Amino acid sequence: MTEILIRPGRIDDVETIHAAILKLGAHIGAPEEIISTADDLRTYGFGEKPAFSTLIAEVGGEFAGLCLHFPIFSTWMGRPGVYVQDLYVEDRFRGRKIGELLLRHVAAQCRKEGGVYLRLSVDTDNEGAKAFYERLGIAWSSYEQTQKIIGEAFFAFADAPESGEQE
Repeated sequence: MTEILIRPGRIDDVETIHAAILKLGAHIGAPEEIISTADDLRTYGFGEKPAFSTLIAEVGGEFAGLCLHFPIFSTWMGRPGVYVQDLYVEDRFRGRKIGELLLRHVAAQCRKEGGVYLRLSVDTDNEGAKAFYERLGIAWSSYEQTQKIIGEAFFAFADAPESGEQE
């Protein structure tokens, strides 16, 4: 069996990282939701103040998978953790525990840095991913729900005068 190499993503991986994110969007049936570009990833992931990190899995020198993640903090636990934004494994490499290896690598790195938890979201219709995470012990949180505001609604919200201001 060919060895699986897990390594940090580099700026010269940006096109591959973006292609994987596009494939992930297509896989879950929401390709139109992805508006990022490779340049966005280059700027915000590999610029002066990186907003995320990536791990790349390779099999025999070929791209096999990706885990894009960033640090988070729990005020309830008083400790840092890691948020996995995207986990993707190429179809032809599935079933070789590459996704698990990527997640374990991220968790181990987080733990080395004092972290005590890993968090991620799963597309509500992605039953295969839900089962995969459950098998790994990454359980569904029955007391939380993800909320979001994006696009023009976000800009309007962010740019609105603060309602608590006194004149």
